[in-house]
Amino acid sequence: MISPAFSKPFKLLALGIVAFCASWMYQLWVNGQLAANSNVSPSNGLIWLLCGLLLMLYTLISIYISKTTLEGDLESGGKLRQTWIWDKEVALQEIAYAKLIRFRGFDWLIAPRLYVRTVMGKFTVFYAADPLMIEAYRKLVVTIQHRNMTTLFGMPAQ
Repeated sequence: MISPAFSKPFKLLALGIVAFCASWMYQLWVNGQLAANSNVSPSNGLIWLLCGLLLMLYTLISIYISKTTLEGDLESGGKLRQTWIWDKEVALQEIAYAKLIRFRGFDWLIAPRLYVRTVMGKFTVFYAADPLMIEAYRKLVVTIQHRNMTTLFGMPAQ
């Protein structure tokens, strides 16, 4: 299963923020106010603002192309993967704890996320915008909790 990591309204909001910052930087440059009250020359101020804008653009592009992939299931040795600024991947069998974090009613803006911790203590957060992926996250959390209870109390899996 493959899902976009972020919703369209969130992507538009991110685009609006970057566009506003680019416009603001352009206005500062046109009016010669990049370094009006400092010892830094205007050209150095422009360089720093351009570097910041480039980082924001890179993050924006990452938001637009980020995908979350859920392959297989807990028993078959599947993987959870997300492309992002840096790609993330966790084998489902290595997950010791999982929690679905969401703000009901605001899924259209605030991407639901799956917080996972591996048996080695590494934690990772995976985002999802598709309701089917969110439901798959919920089922994964229940399965992991059931597996943990079975292991803890020595009960056979049902």
